[in-house]
Amino acid sequence: MSARVAEPLFVVDAFTGDGLAGNPAGVCPLSAWPSDATMQSLAFELALSETAFFAADGPDSYLLRWFTPETEVDLCGHATLAAAAVFFRTIDPAATVVRFSTRSAGDLAVTRNADLLELDFPSQPAIRHAQEGLSAALGAAPLEALSIPGRINMAVFGDEGTVRAIRPDMARIAALDAQLLIATAPGAACDFVSRCFAPRAGIPEDPVTGSAHTMLVPYWSKRLDKPRLHAKQISERGGELFCTDRGDRVGIAGRATIRREGRVEFGSMPPRSELAPV
Repeated sequence: MSARVAEPLFVVDAFTGDGLAGNPAGVCPLSAWPSDATMQSLAFELALSETAFFAADGPDSYLLRWFTPETEVDLCGHATLAAAAVFFRTIDPAATVVRFSTRSAGDLAVTRNADLLELDFPSQPAIRHAQEGLSAALGAAPLEALSIPGRINMAVFGDEGTVRAIRPDMARIAALDAQLLIATAPGAACDFVSRCFAPRAGIPEDPVTGSAHTMLVPYWSKRLDKPRLHAKQISERGGELFCTDRGDRVGIAGRATIRREGRVEFGSMPPRSELAPV
């Protein structure tokens, strides 16, 4: 892109319906793709846990990519939910389904049902894994440790209070053999709670992590013997998720609210963005 092009830019709170809660994501629907370096530059400037970029990739599909302030990632649930919220509001308000194609996670669909948007993601069951260093990293000893080796570690605790009280050591978490660390337990007023840490990706604690629930849902569905689960991520901002175990797929539903919108200029220079509250 040599000429300067102004594209829409939004900030969306995902997995919350009111208040300044949930996980904020940048969303940029594109008419043409800028360079990877330019998208990374904008994600760094916005300083949100993820910024999603999507553009038409056929008559009924959109290519979707996600960037943290530090790197491009393979899968991001809350930014996918946020991108769908922008699609339904600004591109096709009459649609009930949007389909995204991705380079790393295959095809992803988001379905709208009243004020709930449901992600359809591949399930990622974990295996038991005695990961050394979890107790020191979290300041508490888990009852059980699981992982998707090299990608996600999960520490299971006995109660919600223990997860709330965790004081993570980010340097120790970054030294573990995975990009994401999940702490989870049964919930006091829901089926299960979680907190998620990803300092390697520039996200010390993620407010709400949709992709983590591709691992959490099959675990808790089997443990609690129920396919439909009500989950809360108990970060400082907090978020609420309504999940369904469908075997090899996981439904992850939540609300999303567009908080700010504006324009961003792309071209040979670094992006310049202007956002106004909605």
